[in-house]
Amino acid sequence: MARVVIGLSGGVDSSVAAYLLKQQGHEVVGLFMINWHDTTGTLEGDCPWHDDRVFAELVAKKLDIPLHVTDLSADYRTRVVDYMFAEYERGRTPNPDVLCNREIKFDVFLREALKLGADFVATGHYCRKTVTEGPDGEPVYHLLAGSDPNKDQSYFLCQLSQEQLSRALFPIGDLLKPEVRRIAAEQGLATARRKDSQGICFVGKVDLPVFLQQKLAAKRGNVHEILSSWPKYRREIALPGSDENPATEVLEALSAPWRYTVRDGKKIGEHNGAHFYTIGQRKGLGIGGRKESLFILATDTVQNTVYVGEGDAHPGLWRPALRIAAEDMHWIDPSRRLSAGGQARFSVRIRYRQPLQAATLYLRDAGGFLVFDTPQRGVAPGQFAAWYDGDELVGSGVIAE
Repeated sequence: MARVVIGLSGGVDSSVAAYLLKQQGHEVVGLFMINWHDTTGTLEGDCPWHDDRVFAELVAKKLDIPLHVTDLSADYRTRVVDYMFAEYERGRTPNPDVLCNREIKFDVFLREALKLGADFVATGHYCRKTVTEGPDGEPVYHLLAGSDPNKDQSYFLCQLSQEQLSRALFPIGDLLKPEVRRIAAEQGLATARRKDSQGICFVGKVDLPVFLQQKLAAKRGNVHEILSSWPKYRREIALPGSDENPATEVLEALSAPWRYTVRDGKKIGEHNGAHFYTIGQRKGLGIGGRKESLFILATDTVQNTVYVGEGDAHPGLWRPALRIAAEDMHWIDPSRRLSAGGQARFSVRIRYRQPLQAATLYLRDAGGFLVFDTPQRGVAPGQFAAWYDGDELVGSGVIAE
């Protein structure tokens, strides 16, 4: 059996994962990560990780496994939080949890685990891994959705590489959440009834504008409303059939975001900084008196202007396609990579928990273009689009604009 270092977070999922590994006969070692000290903008009290550590220690003691503690906060700040600040400053919407897995849990944490003699690292993610033999006889690792459709977390691991997957174990990927809770209760684990963590990975639930003001200053600007009758919404670009090979110019036109100027809409209010808002956002504007809610359609961080539209059906919220820059295209199994000019059908999600959407991926020199069978709401630059073939997560990339 193998020596497995598991990231014990103080939650029920990693606790049960550790128990299952021990049941399988592995030599299990717990490693608790401290990744964040600053509590500015957090909504859960003074130092949430202190409580997490106590629960991790209780679980380790109950399972009779050693527990080590490592402080990775310097790497977390530079690799995840600084990236997050920079993206918001540009008016984009990053996903820190995806970065946390790629840069911290399966990189910095993995290196710490290897120092402890680990053969593998394990986490409490709801996803699965399979292995096949490649044409050269080498193993090929595949990332699959978790068996629990309500908890599948494969999206958060969409940037992992073959090397990272080769060392990864996901002990609870075949279980449903209620089963995990049941096992924890049966084994008397202290985390059995503990609530799941929410918010930013290792930071917790935050008041985002307050959190971002650590680096990004508040700055008054104008809110302009774009009416659904805006003439440019009438542009008609025919969606290509899934068997067509459209020109790059057509794909670029389909995937282009709506672009507004202050002359396109009327000023209806003010805000505290365009970089505090994201496309599709409904709350936080403080402008009432409408029959339907106002939604963010676009932000301009250079001019510090926020554009909004009324109602969930507003055409400015919907787009038929998106683009991913060539350098941001990531394939978990490099042999699945499309060549320039190629295309393939996939199921796609552009945010966690979004139901999978049918789309065609076209690869061109300018990058990847995902054209959806039906328009998508709230496409936000900076977020990750992940594409699946059945249960398998094949690749992902950062939405360009």
